[in-house]
Amino acid sequence: MPITVDAFEVADPAQAWTRAGFTVGTDCVCRIGGVGLRLAGRTHGTGIVSWSLGGLPSDHQLLDGIPTTSSDRLTGDPAGHRNGVVAIDHVVLMSPDLGRTVASLAAIGIAPRRERDAELGGRAIRQIFFRLGEVIVEVVGSPESTGEGPSTLWGLTFVVADIDATASFFGDRTTPVKAAVQPGRRITTVRHEEFGMSVRSAMISAPILSA
Repeated sequence: MPITVDAFEVADPAQAWTRAGFTVGTDCVCRIGGVGLRLAGRTHGTGIVSWSLGGLPSDHQLLDGIPTTSSDRLTGDPAGHRNGVVAIDHVVLMSPDLGRTVASLAAIGIAPRRERDAELGGRAIRQIFFRLGEVIVEVVGSPESTGEGPSTLWGLTFVVADIDATASFFGDRTTPVKAAVQPGRRITTVRHEEFGMSVRSAMISAPILSA
């Protein structure tokens, strides 16, 4: 059985996400495609504090330091969202030790699809990509050095139906739309703090389908 990302637990109040144009159910779950975001509130910390994975060979408490549970897959149909979001494109996983993180994922049967070298803030980084169901996991870290401590789920990029309409919805609370790294796609970054969100968030146009 393939391993899938089924849910994230986010330490934000539901009101912050509704202000940003997301639909949140009475159960404090925001359903995006087949993935649920459980909005647990600030008493749980900040940012993405854990995730639930389907298809795990056994229950995990930690995956390279990230709190992890076997999924009970949240029920319910995907919601429509005023900001135009239709799916989660990828989650960024920041790793202090790329080799360790890749080995942790390999131990549960997940192999990388591709990798890419880039720069972030003038420093060399390596991006290693994994596919877990609907969601791409983008592991990011230094290609040259290693550090201690856990990996963290750093931020989310959402697919939108119309990137210009989404940018218009957010107005001055988002950066100008620009070309994404992925050919033919365009992206904008949301100023998430202005909505009371603690999860770094970007919006990207849908993938270009091959003919």
